[in-house]
Amino acid sequence: MSQDQAAGIARGATADVGDATTRFLLYGLLPGWFVPGLADWAMHRRTRIEDTAGTKESLIHSLMMAEVGLPIALTLRYEVNPLLLSVQLGAAAVHEATALWDVRTAVHSDREVKPVEQHIHSFLESLPFGGLVSLMCLHADQVRSLLRGGRGDPDAWRLVPRRRPLSPGYLAGIGLLIGACVLLPYGEELVRCRRAARARKRRALAHRATLRKVKGS
Repeated sequence: MSQDQAAGIARGATADVGDATTRFLLYGLLPGWFVPGLADWAMHRRTRIEDTAGTKESLIHSLMMAEVGLPIALTLRYEVNPLLLSVQLGAAAVHEATALWDVRTAVHSDREVKPVEQHIHSFLESLPFGGLVSLMCLHADQVRSLLRGGRGDPDAWRLVPRRRPLSPGYLAGIGLLIGACVLLPYGEELVRCRRAARARKRRALAHRATLRKVKGS
């Protein structure tokens, strides 16, 4: 086999791997991410988060979803470049720190974090890094540009719309999944926690009022 033939095969394999990786990210990893997210919500509900860690932990969940959601939304709309990679790397680091805060909040409350929930967390923590590493492999040239500080690339530090935009149908489908699997369940969780907090406050006020009446009689 000649060197030209070997180079041609290598180029073809690279293209196939890149295409397969892109399909995996778009149609495998991203939609599949919602499964452990829903499972985690179910565990929160099962362990009655509204009566234990309450609103604080639920707000931390909302924060983590925002930390993941922003870079995903940007990646779906814009070209990968040093700016976008910086946002993704920063968001991944902040998300990991927030995840530690989340578990610490739950453990220090009366809510039991069962082994099943801890295993679900392992998926939720590893998937962002898996997606990011795959994206960096697909865009190794942009990783090199980032390491050089974007020198010589006028588009390195600005958002550049995708040259090949994703289809409206795909974006609409992802939007529906986000609404059904993220916004709806975790919004319900936050509302449930707020209602439980208000109910506890009313009971506490009623109890104090009863004590005052007893003391005054």
